[in-house]
Parts: sequence; C-alpha cells; structure tokens
Amino acid sequence: MTFLTSLSQPRQLILDGATGTELNRRGVDTGLPLWSANALLNDHGAGILQNIHEDYLRAGADIITTNTFRTHRRALAPSGNAHLALKLTRRAVEIARAAIGNVKSDSQKFLAGSISTLEDCYRPDLVPQDEVLLDEHSDRILDLIECGVDLILIETINSIREAVIMAKLAGFTGVPVIVSFVCDRDGKILSGETLTEAAGQLLPLGVSAIGVNCGPTPALAKPLAELQVACGHDFPLIAYGNIGHADEVTGWINTDSENPTAYCEHATRWPVKIVGGCCGTTPEHIHQLNIALKR
Repeated sequence: MTFLTSLSQPRQLILDGATGTELNRRGVDTGLPLWSANALLNDHGAGILQNIHEDYLRAGADIITTNTFRTHRRALAPSGNAHLALKLTRRAVEIARAAIGNVKSDSQKFLAGSISTLEDCYRPDLVPQDEVLLDEHSDRILDLIECGVDLILIETINSIREAVIMAKLAGFTGVPVIVSFVCDRDGKILSGETLTEAAGQLLPLGVSAIGVNCGPTPALAKPLAELQVACGHDFPLIAYGNIGHADEVTGWINTDSENPTAYCEHATRWPVKIVGGCCGTTPEHIHQLNIALKR
C-alpha cells in the first residue's frame, strides 16, 4: 500500500513524536548549532536514535520522521560539517529504515523525510532570498529522495514564501508532500500571514496534507479550525503539538506540561487525518494516542 492509498483510508494515521528532545532525554548532546544532528556523528548517538524510532513504531506510529531537521549545509556550516550534509542525511534515513525493519507490524509503516526552514524556525525575519531558498532547499530535497524516503514532510515553517518554494521543489520529485506551519497563539503563521492565505497558495501545488506543529498543544485547535474551512472538510490535515519551549543554548527545554493523557484529550479532538507529537513528546504520548484513537 502506498502512502497516498493509506491516506485515503477511513482511519487516522499516527505520526511519531519528538526526536530531538527525546535524544536529549536519553543523554545525547543536542546543543546548538547541530541540535539533533549530533546523534548522527557517532555510533552511540546513532544507536540511541534507532531505539527512539523503534519505540515510536512499537507505540503505534504509522509514520516516522528522519532525523534530518539539521542535516543541511547551512545548519552544519557553523560546526565545520557542511560537507557532510548528504552523508548525515543518508545515515539518518538508513537508521530509520533499519528501525522499520526491526519492528514487526501488521500494518505498513512509512518514512517521512523531514525538512524545515533554512534559518531559525521562530524567526520569519531571517528567511533568505528566493534564489537562496531555491538552491539550498533543492539540495536538501534531492538528498532525501536519493536516500529513499516515502514522502517529504516540510515542517515548522514560518512563512508562506518559504513554504511555497519548498512545496514546489518537493512536488517535482513525484513523492507525496506535506506542509506544516508554526503559528502564534492567535493562530497566524509567525510571519503574520494567515493559514487561509497559505492554503490558497499550497492547494494548487498538489500537496497531500497541510497542518500545524510545534505550537503549544492547547493552541492548535484554532488554526486547525481555520484550515478546515480553507481546505475543505475532506482535505487531509496534520497536527502535532509541543510540550515545552525553545532555548537558545540547548535548542529546547522540556517542561512536561502536557502529560500523555492530557495531550490525548487535545489531540483526539483535532479535525485531522494525521496526528502525532512535536517537541517534548515521547513514545508514551504516541502509545496513549494510539489507544485513544482505537477507542
């Protein structure tokens, strides 16, 4: 079964939870600028990363995401590792594939290639010029396709301009494309643009799903309601919230402000086809979400 076929089935699909914050919980250095990419630089980190993927699969995830949020040239350059972009991307994909192979399941599992903004996800003012976006995102997307992902997950995006360029480039590959934005507490994209405007530009590009992520879990209902109207009630939406806050040194501070049961009370009400967890969430959040959705 292909991902698009699975997406067309009646049941909701479960995305995995956080990778970077879970690596931190398990003792892997996730300090900036590399953040989660630190785990790809040695066998110890890679082993823990694979365990995390496997734990999410055992918890019930239908889709796991590659640890490629920070494996692009721009993010790797400050540490002197820009030349390792393809190598680290390939390693991340291979680790995730190995995890899928290790966990027996009656249902098919899919691998989403994760990419985000070139600059800070929370700084729309730093979005580069279009030529730069085209050049650098093209490399990232082609690397993921070469390494063999099932779909492209464009996540934690803070402006329509960058989202559209990424979606167009990813669409050229022929694999399914999902776009997810990070919004403020008023439900607007961090650039100040509306999700209605975003949907109007992305839907004609043939994206497979649109949604929101990396916002406070209770705050996601409002932007999802807007997207449901903008996209139509039958169009697939995606949502995954966080439970913590960003930090300039470590990348993220876990607060555990939403325990798994509380998280599920929010997530099971969202009008979405794909639901998972963002920063701070754990395999237990996904396990409880799986149980709740089966009810």
